Amino acid sequence: MNVIVSNVQRNVLSGLDIDVIKSISGEYDASELVEMFKNFFYNKMILDVTAIRDFHNIKSFQTIAMGLDVEKIVFFLPEGTDVCTSSFLSKLVSMGIYNFTTNVDGVKYLLEHPNSYKEVAHIQQLNDVSNTFVQKIENGSKVIGIRNVTEHAGATTFIYILKKELKAHLGDTIIALELNKNDFQYFGDKNMISITSDQLHSYLTKYAGASVILVDLNDCPDDSACSDVLYLLEPSVIKLNKLMKRDRNIFSSLQRKKIILNKSMLTSKDVPDFEYEARTRIFYNIPPLDERKRNPIFDDFLSKLELIPKKTEKRESGKIFGLFRR
Repeated sequence: MNVIVSNVQRNVLSGLDIDVIKSISGEYDASELVEMFKNFFYNKMILDVTAIRDFHNIKSFQTIAMGLDVEKIVFFLPEGTDVCTSSFLSKLVSMGIYNFTTNVDGVKYLLEHPNSYKEVAHIQQLNDVSNTFVQKIENGSKVIGIRNVTEHAGATTFIYILKKELKAHLGDTIIALELNKNDFQYFGDKNMISITSDQLHSYLTKYAGASVILVDLNDCPDDSACSDVLYLLEPSVIKLNKLMKRDRNIFSSLQRKKIILNKSMLTSKDVPDFEYEARTRIFYNIPPLDERKRNPIFDDFLSKLELIPKKTEKRESGKIFGLFRR
């Protein structure tokens, strides 16, 4: 059964020939809609975005994306408005919203044939470096954000190791930016730079020649400048229990995100059990690493991120490679 949330475009949606379990009309805060439907069972939702109060603000869509399963939502956009611009649509794609249309035929199609990223990847492009910086900047740089989910999940050291491994493959064209902190200074690397979140876009422009730009997001809520975001989670009992006490719906909000188990003692056999309990997919499982040494086992992780070509040689079994989830 389906849900229809409508407002200005209510009459257009009234002609849909679908089974409806609940239909509401009016204007609501994004947070109200999340509270209304986060525990409500439905197959698909058709959401007339004019029903979202302040729907011109991308943060309203962020609230929806964090609180509800956007794979089950078809966003019905009012044609000719600023939410239909390439810049705005690019931001929707960046936050995992792939099913949007401006006509009823499109709604009908997406109900039966929902989009994957492949169908909307062409929308994710650079429009205005001061507002959004997605997928690749003009010369081909990739901007990858890293965010701790559990406390002290190791984003700073993770970025240091990641940068070092990328440098071994791509040369000295890797830049790391740290927002609103000054921990990078202790690595003594001139290409690891501490800045404020307000300076981010200017530095992305300044280092437009870099192959990859890594961004330690820290407490910065806006990650629209990133083509991809990695969410680090340390799967120890105490860290997980603290996380769940802080936000029991955290794993719902991380659906379809790239979750990295970092400093993880879980084996490849443990990961499926973890996924089952958390009701979410894990992108990669990384054990504790020595940042003083090269970590060639990172090659598989980098190739999965499509930052380096995937190696085809057969790997030996029974060694530390077995800690990584393929």
